[in-house]
Amino acid sequence: MPRYIGAHTIDNGGLHMAVLRAGKAGMTAMQCFTAIPRFYGDKSTIKPERVARFKAALAKTKIKPANVVVHAAYVLSVATPDDDKWVRASAGLTKEMERSSALGIGAVCFHPGSAGASDRAESAKRIAKAITEALKTIESDTRLLVENTAGAGKTMGKTAQEVRDILANVPNSLRARTGYGLDTCHLFSSGYDIRASRQALTAVLDEFEEATGEPPSFLHLNDSATELGSNRDRHVLIGEGLIGKEPFEWLIQDHRSNDIPLILETPQQNYEIADDDDSPDPYDVKMLGLLEGWAGK
Repeated sequence: MPRYIGAHTIDNGGLHMAVLRAGKAGMTAMQCFTAIPRFYGDKSTIKPERVARFKAALAKTKIKPANVVVHAAYVLSVATPDDDKWVRASAGLTKEMERSSALGIGAVCFHPGSAGASDRAESAKRIAKAITEALKTIESDTRLLVENTAGAGKTMGKTAQEVRDILANVPNSLRARTGYGLDTCHLFSSGYDIRASRQALTAVLDEFEEATGEPPSFLHLNDSATELGSNRDRHVLIGEGLIGKEPFEWLIQDHRSNDIPLILETPQQNYEIADDDDSPDPYDVKMLGLLEGWAGK
């Protein structure tokens, strides 16, 4: 089975330039933003010409639209008990689905946000309600996927059980259009020791699959700058953090890495690349080579 490997590429010059940089690196998957991730984006639409440039660029690459993931804005805390904030965050999630569906891509992933001082079971219901509203409002083949979290503060989605609770509150009629993905840095930072052994890593994947009834729909491949259980989300290049290279080799050889987007969110060497420069980032090329080597074993 194929491995679709890519990265969250720099979009200087526009979304289509992020696509072209991914293509020049030889990627078969990629991740991007459709709006500035520090804002709700609840009123941001995507212009037809921007969609056309994106699709034309994608056609020049080996990346299928199904293997493109859009990362929703970081501020969309649909776990919040604050009604006003929830309404705006939920609207932002729905708008993200609108933009991403216009692009025709495979999935949107999002961080559920913080439950604050509220009951966590009730928070899971609020997250599911936002997923449900987005999927009911925007009918498309683009899926909306929960990402596990590093567990800082009162953030939701730290454990397999919390991911299960969120998804269990989505109506059965919409359940196939949602799911989850796993970030390796988040797993490690939230206390899952995926570096202990191949068996330990397999057990973590089993735990999430058994809890939710399905395997992950994407993987974020990031080493961690901070220690096991730190609850801090600090990504570094694979092999330069406290997870180390071996767990990524185990992961990419696990059957659950087949046929889903495998996305690097690791540092870039050149964040200031010129808007018209479509050359791939050297760090992405290096990481891609590592992963493809392990996948080919």
